Formats: sequence, structure tokens, C-alpha cells
Amino acid sequence: MTGDGRLIIKNALISVSDKTGLEKLVTCLDENKVSIFSTGGTAKFIESLGINVTKVSEITNFPEIMDGRVKTLNPLIYGGILNRIGIDDDIQKEHGMINLDLMVINLYPFEETISGNNVDEVDAIENIDIGGPSMIRAAAKNFYNKAVLTDPEDYEWFINVLNDDNCSVSETDRRELALKAFSKTAMYDSAIHNYFSQKDDIRERKKTINLETLDQALEMPNEIPLGLKKISDLRYGENPHQQAGLYITHKQEGSLANAKIIQGKELSYNNFLDANTAMKCVMEFDDPACVIVKHVNPCGVATGRDLNHAYHRSFQTDPESAFGGVIAFNRSVDNDLAKNIIKNQFVEVLIAPDFTEDALDALKEKKNIRVISKKFVKKKSNRSDSEDFAIQVIDGGFLVQEDDYQIMDKADSLGFEVSTDRVPTEEQFSDLIFAWKVCKYIKSNAIIFAKNQQTIGIGAGQMSRVNSAKIAALKAAAANLETKGSVMASDGFFPFSDSIEMASNNGISCIIQPGGSIKDNEVIEEANKQNIAMVLTHMRHFRH
Repeated sequence: MTGDGRLIIKNALISVSDKTGLEKLVTCLDENKVSIFSTGGTAKFIESLGINVTKVSEITNFPEIMDGRVKTLNPLIYGGILNRIGIDDDIQKEHGMINLDLMVINLYPFEETISGNNVDEVDAIENIDIGGPSMIRAAAKNFYNKAVLTDPEDYEWFINVLNDDNCSVSETDRRELALKAFSKTAMYDSAIHNYFSQKDDIRERKKTINLETLDQALEMPNEIPLGLKKISDLRYGENPHQQAGLYITHKQEGSLANAKIIQGKELSYNNFLDANTAMKCVMEFDDPACVIVKHVNPCGVATGRDLNHAYHRSFQTDPESAFGGVIAFNRSVDNDLAKNIIKNQFVEVLIAPDFTEDALDALKEKKNIRVISKKFVKKKSNRSDSEDFAIQVIDGGFLVQEDDYQIMDKADSLGFEVSTDRVPTEEQFSDLIFAWKVCKYIKSNAIIFAKNQQTIGIGAGQMSRVNSAKIAALKAAAANLETKGSVMASDGFFPFSDSIEMASNNGISCIIQPGGSIKDNEVIEEANKQNIAMVLTHMRHFRH
């Protein structure tokens, strides 16, 4: 250590899984007469460069055992990392510990291992690093006396530091490296925790638990280590004066955060929100489907014979709102569809499982359109398709809930309850299920008119459910769509019978809603009076 607090690097221990940039670093250390100690494959790599390296087993006088599981877990190593200059010199000398000034460590690729589909748990376990995080934390804790490098992207900068300052590192730089090291191990442990939490998820019990007792049977976790890693800055947040970034917990194959952006401007904060809603909604359908979203609300949803047909019907719901929207499809987009969209409207984002080559050529004419390819994985009936939790920030804290992955259909074991004298036909049941799926992605209070697997009118985000119904009717009228014979879905129960009267005035034939109001009997009575079939789900889909 120099008088101004700079640490002179004389000995370095290097143990890395990712060897990116390592050749330049070890060459620099060798040129500066730094003694290099290493393990396993890293030692072989350094030897292959013609650089002298001492294996850790020569320090510990103990071989690497258990397929490399045990190699650095030894007091002679940790004494060399944790010793304090001027305090532990005698004990270090007594036990023959080598002073290790620099740790260059990165970890087994656990996050990369679990990022693919159908991950083998045994492989995941074998990629949990033990010695690496321990050495990183030890060196970071002792940053007054040590330096620790955990990111290959820092190697170039570190080489310049060593070359400029006689192979020494300042305390300020060591502190910054230690902070990054602690962040690295925190992220790593979070990824491990989250992986096993999901595998052992108690929510699998939902298969056998009645919804009435679900709240008592399941508990939210006491702690949630998020381990968020920024993968990109965004131009700004919801508004230009707000900074924003895209963060992930780990690289999740098939997620929107890791989707392939083929062309267009950078995605904004609002683009991601709209794309997420469009993507998740369109994934609800097995038939060719299109969802158009504006300001996080679907403004048109439809299935069709093919995607062109589905797009036409979806756009037809609300052409005015579709302008500048985000469009999602659940099938490959071809040249004809791409040309039709460009000719028909201004669009911000297109998202689909993939695009044909000639479709991409057509879309290049509009270079600002963001084109996103994301493989869609059909949701399981009892699990979320992405993250387990939805998180909202409030002043001084976070609200955490399970993602709303539940959806019901006629075949569901819990079933629908037909509460009226009139019973929906099979065709009407199909439209009710369609509308109920869409309902989940509309801001509360949500009302959907639908017919023949097409949204006819959508009312969203109103303080009054009656006003949402009025807006849905106005939207249908503005688009010249006939509401007579349509079905109506509501994300929450009807507190009064006035919404039923509104439905009757618009020719609604069937209604689907959660039920649960103290005035359910009055509402059912009004539906019978108006000869409207009504189905209760006993489940609501509020979206705030």
C-alpha cells in the first residue's frame, strides 16, 4: 500500500467462467510482474497463453475435489483475501498465507442456464457457484486492502488504471469495484431464490383449492428479492421529464423484455406498456386473432378466418382510437397483411411470433414502425405466463399481488352459473367467453360489447359502470356496428339494475358478470324482465 492509499497489485487470484477479455488482462498483469494464481479451466486457459500461473491447489496443498465443487474453500485462500494490512500480518505469516491483492472472479452461468425452456434442475443446481460468491464478498468486504473485478467489461478500464499508476489502484476505485461486486452477488442470489421459489410454487395447489377458501389457503411471501438488472435505458418515462429504464430479473426466453426488435425507433416506456397488454391479450386466443391497444386499453379485438380478417374486424371496432396504436397478432405476419396495415393506418408497434421476409421488406417502407418478434407460449390454465407477481409502487412502499392469470371457460370445473330463465346458446356462450377474456385487459370499470368473436364497443376506465356501458354504445354507433344481438361483459358486478336497462336498450342478448352485489336478485329480476340471459362467473377481473 502506498502512502496515498493506493494498493499495489503484486498477487492476483483469477477464477472465471466467462473468459471474455481475459487474455488482455492477464497479459497486462504478467507484464507488470504480478504473480497469478488460478483454478481449473481458468488456469489451463492462462497456461495456453504461455503465462506462468500457480494453481490454487499448490497454495492449499489440497486437490480440487468433487468435480470442482471444492477448490477455493480453504483458510489459506480466505486468509489471503480477508487479511488487513498492518493488523493481520503476523497471523498471516505464522500460517504461511499468501497475500492476494486482486480477485478477478465471475460466476458459474446460473442465469444463462435457467433462461431456456425445459431447464434440467440438476444442471441448474450444478451451476450454482459457491466459492465464487464467497471470494467476491470477502474481497469486496476488504476493499480497504483489496481490489475485486467481477465484470469483463471493466477489464479495459482496469488495464489502463494499472498502466497509468505503476500497477496500483486507488481506494476510490476499489470502493466502486466492491459496490459492483456486492450488486453482482445480490443479483446472483436473487436469481437462484426466484428459480426455486417458482418451481416449488405453492400456487400449484390452486388446482384443488376452492376459490372460496383460496385466500386462507395461500400466503404471500414475507420477502421478495427482486434482483433487477437494467438492460437498457429508455428515452423517457410516461412523460419526457421522467427518466426510465428496462430492467429484468434474468434473461427469460420468450419474454417481451427479451423479444427481438427487428426494426424501428427505440421502444418507449409507454410502448412497452401497450405492447405488453396487446401481447398478453392476443395470447388468450387459439384462433387467428388481432388486438389493437391504445393507452394500455384494447380498443379493438377480434378473431377471424385468418389474420387479415381478424385485423379488419379488430380495426373496425374503433378506427379512430386505432390510429397510432400497438397491434399484436398470434400468428406469423405475411406480406399482404403488412401492406394492408401500412395502407390502412399509422401504427407505432407491430408484435407477432414472427414475420415473413417479404413482410419485413414491406415494413421497411415505414422505418419508424417498431417491429417486434416474440414467440408466444400458450398460457397454462393454472399459472402466470410470465412473472408470478404484479408490482405497483406507492409512496414509501410496494403493492405486490399475484398476476391475474385465471380465466374461465364453459368446461371449467368451477363452471359458469346461468342465473336467468333464459339460457345462452352455444354461439352466445362462445361470445361470452371471448368478451370475458378481453375484459381482463380493459381498465376498470370495463364494459365490452361483442358479437361473433369481435368487439363491437368498449367502455374503459370510468368511475361509473353505467357510463362505461354508455361509452361502449357510443363507440359502437361511431363505428356503425350493430349492437343488437351482442353480448356484454363486465369486469365487476352490477350494483344496480340500471346497467341491465342500458343493455336492453342496446339490444344486448346475453351478459357475463361476476355477481356478488347485494342487489344481485334485483339485477337478475331485471334481466329476466328484459329477456336477457345472464351468466355469473363468481370471479372478477378489475384492472386499475
